[in-house]
Amino acid sequence: MSIEIALAAPHPAALDAAADVVAAGGGVVDAALAAAAALTVAYPHQCSAGGDLIALVRTPDDEVRAVLSVGAAAGGVDVAALRAAADRMPPGGPLTVTVPGVVAGWAALAGLGGRLPLARVLAPAVELAAGGVPVSPGLAAAILRRLDVVRADPGLAALLLDGDGTPLPPGAVLRQPALARTLGTIGADWRDYYQGELAEALAAGLAALGSPLTTADLAGHAAELTDPLRYAAAGSQVTWSVAPPPSQGATLLAMLAANANANANAALATARTAEQRRDTLLGDPRVGPVDLDGLLLRTDPPTGPAPPAGPKPAGDTVAVTAVGNDGTAVTLIQSVFQTFGAGICEPGTGLVLHNRGSVFSLDPTHPGRLRPGARPPHTLCPAIATGPDRVVALGCQGGRAQPWILAQVAADALTTADPANLLARPRWVIGARDVGQDRPSLLLEPDTPATDALRAAATDLGLRVVQLPRRHDDAGHVQLSRLTPAGLDAASDPRADGAARVLRGR
Repeated sequence: MSIEIALAAPHPAALDAAADVVAAGGGVVDAALAAAAALTVAYPHQCSAGGDLIALVRTPDDEVRAVLSVGAAAGGVDVAALRAAADRMPPGGPLTVTVPGVVAGWAALAGLGGRLPLARVLAPAVELAAGGVPVSPGLAAAILRRLDVVRADPGLAALLLDGDGTPLPPGAVLRQPALARTLGTIGADWRDYYQGELAEALAAGLAALGSPLTTADLAGHAAELTDPLRYAAAGSQVTWSVAPPPSQGATLLAMLAANANANANAALATARTAEQRRDTLLGDPRVGPVDLDGLLLRTDPPTGPAPPAGPKPAGDTVAVTAVGNDGTAVTLIQSVFQTFGAGICEPGTGLVLHNRGSVFSLDPTHPGRLRPGARPPHTLCPAIATGPDRVVALGCQGGRAQPWILAQVAADALTTADPANLLARPRWVIGARDVGQDRPSLLLEPDTPATDALRAAATDLGLRVVQLPRRHDDAGHVQLSRLTPAGLDAASDPRADGAARVLRGR
């Protein structure tokens, strides 16, 4: 049987890379990986091989596995010094760089159904980095938005500014020869990133900037392959799967279990409660207990400490979704957290490094507190829905708001005849500093359904209401791929620069 794959991603270069490997005999996993690698070249403000990855894979026999390649804090991190300096982690810089997990995540995904050698899968990304890619409107806007950060870092400045210090405009060609070499090395042997010359170069570059990460920290990283969290409504044949902690996947399941999109009041109230639970309960189960029932809103735990407001993760993340005509599905999210991550591009490797460590709490009683070797609480929240006659892969950019963004499209994603229109539909989000507000707020896009009811519910919940003038990045960039009785289809959120199509191979 010839293979067909519905794929959605936030940049056309990702679709082109996926099409190339499918034409070469690649399958669903290969297509998703090729797209993800291309995005690290075309979208360095949102993702990098210097970031983290969380994904779900569904096999044709209906087994769903979660891949959590979330890097840990350095073994030698000086927690006492950070607590003495401030009440929260710095928003960027070398102290916020945790071990990057993306590369080990790619390798783990390849082991769950990849058909081609990793070198072949990454070849389009290597070519894109070496030959250049036009600067997208999204990247150009990100450079301007974070221009002070770009100018302050020699690696970012060399990458994103022209010879006289002017930001690269849309359409300018972005060439990344150091990244091309790094991706080529990863393709030849991905372990080199954690235990070879790449690891040594990365650790040395970070040490020169004051990071405590060492080659031993890099060598100790491994992607976690585990069972997902699952939810099926009573009487429903559809099961939703999400990643377990330290991902915030449980927060999305709490929204779905409460049928929170049934009406505006329920949606907003559940989101607000789930947000508060996540902020006080989410941590790394490898280093301490995590109250999963509390996160799922099954119990009412004692009030715990919430971390101080973190940085606004504008840009932060990319999602790739892919579903094949054999029922294989991948939803993959990779991220540098804040736009351009820690504000560091390590020039020897061309890697933009994430600032995921900024999420750690410095409260010694918080389950998400900074500890040597601990993984930070994570916003990445991919989801897969499976039923007797359909498979749906969902993922989005949206930082801490991902659960309520996805909850607004999840039910209709199962049945809509027009997925593109579904993703274009106006949405709401809640948050504070993470959505650019100085206190807890409800943000409404124009013509959001049930606006009046949402406004009233927000007032009851003590949320300020902010009316956005147009569709906004804070409402997320959702990617959707499906297999239904009508066949394969996919859609990419119009808030991003992306595209979706059905690829055909052999």
